[in-house]
Amino acid sequence: MASIDDDKKAAASAAVAEVQDGMLVGLGTGSTAALAIQALGDRVAQGLQICAVVTSEASGKLARELGIAILDFATIAQVDLTIDGADEIDSRCFAIKGAGGAMLREKIVAAASARMVVIADGSKRVDRIGAAKLPVEVLPFAIAYVMRVLMDMGAAPMVRDNYRTDQGNLVIDCHFADLEDPRATAATLAGIPGILGHGLFLDEVDAAYIATNGVVTRLERMGASD
Repeated sequence: MASIDDDKKAAASAAVAEVQDGMLVGLGTGSTAALAIQALGDRVAQGLQICAVVTSEASGKLARELGIAILDFATIAQVDLTIDGADEIDSRCFAIKGAGGAMLREKIVAAASARMVVIADGSKRVDRIGAAKLPVEVLPFAIAYVMRVLMDMGAAPMVRDNYRTDQGNLVIDCHFADLEDPRATAATLAGIPGILGHGLFLDEVDAAYIATNGVVTRLERMGASD
């Protein structure tokens, strides 16, 4: 039986197979995304000609070490393909992201992408998202106010200890007892002054490669196929 790490590697390899010469690739953040970066680095070493943008300083450091050419996203208007992990994903391709704290940059890069694919082991596939912590990135100036509003929402918010994003902001992890209407929750969070971004990815994910016991399944937004 394949281990979780083996499944993550299998999913990463399947997603990286979508990358073609000449593409501009968005690289996500986190332990699973790092496996995709490593797989992409292997292909670059074999002659694949691509450039990339990254969603965190950590991903940029790893990509450069592997010989992947990195561009400044501030100069980029469109990305061909983004590959990233997820904390949860369901059959609607609704995802919760942000355990790695890069959800704001990840969402911006995803929005700029013609296609975004998520990679995950089978434990991240759920019937409906909502059990995982939902992180929000908050301007430090607004932290007390945002905490009060989130508590009023029943989000059971907790400020992530000793953590700042690459932008120097704080992260609050929310634990909603009921995420029955993710779109309504996303709209509410987006409307709170001081919240700069959140981990609900409801329209960004086009497909997911999910590996369970060594078998990779591709889940497309309109349905699933092997």
